[in-house]
Amino acid sequence: MLIAIYGKSLNIYNANPIQRLIAKLESSGAELCVHEDFYAIIKDKISFNTIISFFKDEKVLIKKPDFFCSIGGDGTMLKTITLVGASGIPIIGLNTGRLGFLSGISIEDIESALEKIFNGNFELDKRSLVRLEAFNNPYLKNNFALNEITVHKNDNTTMMTIHAWVNGEFLNAYWADGLIISTPTGSTAYSLSCGGPLVMPDSANFIITPISPHNLNVRPIIISDKDVVTLKIEGRNKSFIVTLDSRQEVFDAAEELTIMREKFEINLVRLKGNDFMSTLRQKLMWGLDKRN
Repeated sequence: MLIAIYGKSLNIYNANPIQRLIAKLESSGAELCVHEDFYAIIKDKISFNTIISFFKDEKVLIKKPDFFCSIGGDGTMLKTITLVGASGIPIIGLNTGRLGFLSGISIEDIESALEKIFNGNFELDKRSLVRLEAFNNPYLKNNFALNEITVHKNDNTTMMTIHAWVNGEFLNAYWADGLIISTPTGSTAYSLSCGGPLVMPDSANFIITPISPHNLNVRPIIISDKDVVTLKIEGRNKSFIVTLDSRQEVFDAAEELTIMREKFEINLVRLKGNDFMSTLRQKLMWGLDKRN
């Protein structure tokens, strides 16, 4: 069994759990393939007792690992998505961060979690992605996002006007600081903080959520993810910012954006019994009211 390992940082609090992770994988006979940048961070604090290999960026796909371990918070998971791409490699999200909607397995429980995974006591949670197309697109082949695509103004003073069409039919002109096109997975992320609804992961839709709209009667709207959204930007600035999850690029103001569902999905490893609704109750602390 080949396991790819990726992370972005190491601190005094998660060094021991990561060492336990490595020890558990090695004792299970797994072959380890570690991201070069992550190995450079952990090599002086984490020991390996077997020969390991390394990968850089999408080259992990050459050997096609059985699982991809993402060690960190949801931000690390979003970077992991760009490494895995359309390969379909199941991703194990080990949470060393704070909230952890995507990285759902606590690294403190790593031994028992790995036992369940090796014994097949898990399910693959398929998550849809959103894709960005534009004539001059700096994102190139990594033009997809798991959470959301967001259009932002490029300064701190003036609003922008975002003209939006759905399947060629005019929807609205948003006078706002920006606009979020979110997947169901992203409904617990940026869209939620801007007043968007919570949506079940398998509901096959997009959420269009304005950021600080000037007209207070403009609210988020849910559309089918079979729909194609077109955006044109109007404003005083000659450029605007487009983010795909945690990645950011500057676009020319004349650029037209086309947003649609990506053709492939991401496979997240979910232990049996850890469903989305239990995650909501835990992460959002529902039920802490004494009346419950």
